[in-house]
Amino acid sequence: MRSALFRRGRRASAATLLAFALTACGTGDHDGGASQGNGDSDPTTLLDPETKVSITIDCMPPAAKAAELKEWKEDVAEFNKTYPNVTIEGRSTPGQCLEPPRFTAMLKATSQPDVFYTYFTDLPQVLAEDGAADISAYVHPWSVPLLKDINPDVLDSLRHKGRLYGLPTSNYTMGLLINRKLFKDAGLDPDAPPRTWDEVRAAAKKIAALGEGVSGFGEYSAGNTGGWHFTAQMYSLGGDIVDAGGTKAAFNNELGKQVAKNLHAMRWEDDSMGKTQLLKWGDLQKQIATDKLGMFLAAPDDIAYMVQQLGAKYENFGMGPIPGGKNTLAGGNNYMIKKGISPDKIKAAVAWLTFKFATVGKGQFDWARTRADGLPVGVPQPNFWMGGSKTEDDASRVENATMPVANFKAFMDSPVPGKAEPPKAQEVYEVLDDVMSGILTDEDADIDELLSTAETRVDRILADQ
Repeated sequence: MRSALFRRGRRASAATLLAFALTACGTGDHDGGASQGNGDSDPTTLLDPETKVSITIDCMPPAAKAAELKEWKEDVAEFNKTYPNVTIEGRSTPGQCLEPPRFTAMLKATSQPDVFYTYFTDLPQVLAEDGAADISAYVHPWSVPLLKDINPDVLDSLRHKGRLYGLPTSNYTMGLLINRKLFKDAGLDPDAPPRTWDEVRAAAKKIAALGEGVSGFGEYSAGNTGGWHFTAQMYSLGGDIVDAGGTKAAFNNELGKQVAKNLHAMRWEDDSMGKTQLLKWGDLQKQIATDKLGMFLAAPDDIAYMVQQLGAKYENFGMGPIPGGKNTLAGGNNYMIKKGISPDKIKAAVAWLTFKFATVGKGQFDWARTRADGLPVGVPQPNFWMGGSKTEDDASRVENATMPVANFKAFMDSPVPGKAEPPKAQEVYEVLDDVMSGILTDEDADIDELLSTAETRVDRILADQ
C-alpha cells in the first residue's frame, strides 16, 4: 500500500561510482546479499560503456512536476557521461504513477516498459504473470557499489524463493503523525507523542475537548485503507493478519478484539474520532493540515504531500513511533525489469537504477540539489541505508533540510522493526475495511461477528493462491 501519491557512503562522482561498477570485481563477498546464480563472479554481467542500447522506463515525472522532471533530465545527462550509448526513454503518466487497474492490464498484455515501477506488494502478481526478470546474476557489489548498505529487509521484499526481482527506490514504515499546534493547545507535549494505545486514547480525548469540530484521532475505513491501518495496528501489538504459512487468517483473536474494541470505545464512548467516517487516503491529511485532527497513523512522506499539495506548514507536524512498538507496517516502491529483454538491456537498467536511486549523494539522494530546486528535504524516509551510507545520507538531509527535522526526533530515535504487508494484501484489506467501517459507523457493532465474518472471507482468499 502506498502512503502518498508520488514516489551516502561515498563522496565520489557519478562517473567514479559507475566506473567502479565496471572494475571493482573479484573482491570481498560477491554475493552482497543477492542470490547466487549464473554470473556471480563474472564481470561480463556488467554493461560495456561502448554498448549501444535503448531502454524504456516507467514513471518519468510529468511536465506538471517541473522540478522533478528537470532533475530526471539532469540525471540522464550525467549517466550518459559514463554510458554515452545508452538511450533512456522515459515514460510519464499523469496523476498517480501506478494505478492498480492499469497496472494489471499492462501485465496481462505484457506491455510494461523495459523497466517498470511497482509497489513491494506487487511481486506475487508480477510473478504470477511471468512479468519480471530474475536479476540476481546482475546485482552484486561491483554493479551496485552500495549494495551491502541497503537494508536487507528492503531487498528481501523484492525476493521470491531466494531470487531477486527488483531494486528499491523508496521505503516507509508507519508511525504516529501529530499536529503540534493542537498538542500544545491541549496541554500535551508535541516532542513526546504517545507511545501506547492507552496514551493515544487519553491524548485524543484532550484534543477533542478543544471543540470547534476538532477530532483527537483519525482512522480510515474505505478504499482498502481501513484494512491497511487495521493491519498496522495489529502489527504494533505484535499480532499478525495471516499465519506464518500464509494460508489462514490470524486476526480473529484477543489482539484483534483489542484493536477493534479500542477503536470502538474511542469513537462511541469518548467521541474523540469525529462523526464523519468512511474516510480513505487523503481525507485525514486534509483534516490534520487544517488543524481539525490531532493525530493518525501515517508514513513520513504524508508530510511532504500536505505541504506541497495542501498548503500546510512543515513546522506544524511531528512524528513518533507507532504506539505499541512491537512491529510497524513497512512497505515501499521499486523498479522491476521486464522478463525477456536482452541481457544488455538488463545491465543498462541495473546501471541506471543504481545511479538514480541507489547512490548516496547522487540522483534522488542529492539533497543539496533537491533543496535548490525547491523540493522538500528532511522527511525521514525514504531511507533504506545502513552503516556509513546512512550516516552520510542523514547528515546531508539535516544540512540541507527545508523543515524542522527535530520534530521527527522521536520517530527517528526509536525505530520499530518493520513487517511486510500480508499476502494478497489488497484483497485482505478490502475485507478488513468492513471491520473498520462496522466499528466506526455502528455503535451497536458486534465485534466478534465482524471479525469472524472477515476471517472466513480472508481464509477463502488465501486458499485461492
